[in-house]
Formats: sequence, C-alpha cells, structure tokens
Amino acid sequence: MEAVMDSRAPAFVRLFNPIARRILQVGPLMGPNALITIRGRKSGIPRTTPVALVEIDGRRWVIAPFGDVNWVRNLRAAGRATLSVGDQRNEVTATELTGQASAAFFRDVLGPYVRKLRVGPALLAILGARDILKDPAAAAEKRPVFELRAG
Repeated sequence: MEAVMDSRAPAFVRLFNPIARRILQVGPLMGPNALITIRGRKSGIPRTTPVALVEIDGRRWVIAPFGDVNWVRNLRAAGRATLSVGDQRNEVTATELTGQASAAFFRDVLGPYVRKLRVGPALLAILGARDILKDPAAAAEKRPVFELRAG
C-alpha cells in the first residue's frame, strides 16, 4: 500500500496565493503561471489556485512543487479543469505523468527549460525544489505533474 503524503505549501505560498490570483486575473504578469479551477472532489465546489504552467512546443503541463496538495488530489479526481490567464479561459483534460514518464519530463523537458530562464534555478531554490535539476527521478517521486490537453 502506497503512503499518501499530506503535503502543505510553505506559509509564504499560502499568504501569496490570494495576491497571485488577483494578478493572474489581469494577465500573464508573473511569468509561466496560470490559474487552475478544479471542482472539489468532496464538496463539488470549484476551487481556483495559481499553478506553475510549462508551455513548450504547443504542449502544456502543470507541476505541483509542494507535492500531493489539495489541488492535485482534486485534479486527479476530476480529470478536467479550467486554465485561466487574464481573460483567456481554456477547458482542459489532465493526465498525470507517472513513473518513467514523470522522471523523463523533469530530466528532458523541465530541466532544460528552467536552465534557460535567467532566474529559473534561483526560483527552484526558493521553492525548495532544487532536486528537479539535481535528481529528476527523485523529484518525480514527490512532485506530481500533469499534462493538459484542450477539451
């Protein structure tokens, strides 16, 4: 039986999320971020949270740098969400990457992408996610990632 990690984002993230939601409603002012709205798995109430959005060659992924948090569990249950940046809203279906596919994403897609960003490695350090660059397989074990497709 697999243990479920009850992850929580650091306090600064929980404090910053309401501000980030307001900023991202205006537009993509904060880099590769978006708002994701997912129906709650227990309540059925739509919940909106800022997420890290990676968009490369027409493909999109969202990453949970703080592990198995509520929006992750809701997305697993719903399989669908609304992705918003400014006034653009897109209905998406989500497929969680697992095992080798997740490790390959961190190694072959996210690692090179973050290294190209001037502040990418520093941002990962602030988020406590240096393992994404140093040990992609370990990062894949504790940081869920979902590929998003239109629909």
